[in-house]
Amino acid sequence: MSALTNMVKIETRLFLRDSATVIFGVLFPPALLLGLGAIPALREASPETGGLRPIDIWAPTALVFGMVMIAVQHVPGVVATYRERGILRRLSTTPAHPRGVLFAQMIVAFASVIGSAALMIFVAWAVLDIAPPAQPLEFVVAFIVGYAALLGIGMISAAVVRTSSAANQIGTLLFVALMFFGGAFLPRVLMPDVLREIGELIPPGLQALTTAWSAEAGEITATAGGQPFWLQIAVTAGIAVIASGIAAKLFRWE
Repeated sequence: MSALTNMVKIETRLFLRDSATVIFGVLFPPALLLGLGAIPALREASPETGGLRPIDIWAPTALVFGMVMIAVQHVPGVVATYRERGILRRLSTTPAHPRGVLFAQMIVAFASVIGSAALMIFVAWAVLDIAPPAQPLEFVVAFIVGYAALLGIGMISAAVVRTSSAANQIGTLLFVALMFFGGAFLPRVLMPDVLREIGELIPPGLQALTTAWSAEAGEITATAGGQPFWLQIAVTAGIAVIASGIAAKLFRWE
């Protein structure tokens, strides 16, 4: 068994023991969608939405809750805890370099985000009759690039904070800021034009995910003159690269 495989198994067990992360990062998105789907008004189609139900349009929003929570709260919190307890420093003196721990943590976190997304898409289809993403390739690209950008931002926090308490505080602020400016907290039609335009380019790229899930829903949530899908992807990918580079430059093992 390789050292990385062993670390992934250890990180997986630790992740599953963290009930708060499992509940809010993995199970909350499908549970949230089910809760909203229980509201009759959200299951009724409207001419203003081109025959779509509000719950159909809102499905991608539920998805990003887990993505943001894992990337900017869970991962930085774990890394900060390892640094605070001296685990990263001690590992640097052994054959198991701390980079392996970070890589294993990222693998487990990404797997949990994929699992949450798969569960939510299945629940949405099986229980609420929400069609799966209509453009699977574009959806996968938007999902991966969006999560990479979120993780890059989260790793900047992980690179500099010294305690798990500070990581949790910064993670909460990042979560609220990204969800608000990304258009997850308020219907996009109620947001000022400037915020709507900014939101199209804020990770994880909710507008791109919505468009890839359903072109009709994307048109409804987009604004006139909204940014093209692949431009949104390019900007989000650029944010991922830049944020990751900054995190790598600032990272300290102790």
